[in-house]
Amino acid sequence: MLKKSIIKRITISSLALLILLITYFFPTKIEKDYPKTLTYSDIQTSSIYVLDKTGYVSRIKTMVKQQESIEQIKEIIATLTLKSKESDYLPTNFYGVIPSGTKINQLSLENGLLKIDFSKELLNTTKDTERKMIEAITYSLTELNEVDSLLIFVDGEQLIELPYSKEKLPPVLDKNFGINKVYDIDNIKNTSMTTIYYVGKLENYSYYIPISYVTNSDKEKVEIIIEKLKTSPLYESNLISYLNASAAITNYEILENEIKLSFNEYLLDGITNDKVLEEVKYTIFLSLRDTYNIDKVEFTIEKDSENVNFNINSLE
Repeated sequence: MLKKSIIKRITISSLALLILLITYFFPTKIEKDYPKTLTYSDIQTSSIYVLDKTGYVSRIKTMVKQQESIEQIKEIIATLTLKSKESDYLPTNFYGVIPSGTKINQLSLENGLLKIDFSKELLNTTKDTERKMIEAITYSLTELNEVDSLLIFVDGEQLIELPYSKEKLPPVLDKNFGINKVYDIDNIKNTSMTTIYYVGKLENYSYYIPISYVTNSDKEKVEIIIEKLKTSPLYESNLISYLNASAAITNYEILENEIKLSFNEYLLDGITNDKVLEEVKYTIFLSLRDTYNIDKVEFTIEKDSENVNFNINSLE
């Protein structure tokens, strides 16, 4: 009996020790009031302009923190600045265009005008990228609702010309500066600029490529945009438009901050014929937005004696 009692005690002690060891090495989840770090709720998407591998300044989406405008501007500039290794914030085959080592000395934002003073490293650009750099900075920062235009300084002195070409910069930079400019002119008088967005594709990634056409055309720009989008440039296979060649504007109205467009039914997707492709909606909207400096486009599609209506605005 004594022997059995001893064995029983040893067994119980051994089990207790085993339980203690398991608890020590594999602790159960205990709820404690630890500080929690917010992640997803602090992140939003923003559109910025960077170089794709074909050399176009291109519009892509990237993740930024939800924060005050000044801090968001700093984050965008950091993303646009060349790194020693590929940026974690950019898709593969897309690159910043601000020279490595460039710092922000000072910036201020008042009444929509952004003044940004860079360190002298900004001028360590190249002949091929100097204009693209200004385009990328201007278009990226004016995507922010709070920024209408900007002035660029280098160590306190306003940048009035490009370092290599000596091209004069306008007193104030905005999207009227143009992007990926293409000239199709007979003379330098009576020129106008129309910015048209195409779809770009690299592997499985889709994005938008804006082209600013400078021409002598006296057509209304909304007509130029639709005609261009109906026929993708044959000489550039990576500039794609999904707008049906039979699509036509039946009417349009240009208001102060809005354009109203009426189309025939060929604006609809030819496969399902009951919706408009996202690529079609946004190439038209972005082209009109940048060309006319408007925030809203209202679409009306005339189909089977009925009208299909939808809007796109800058908040989408």
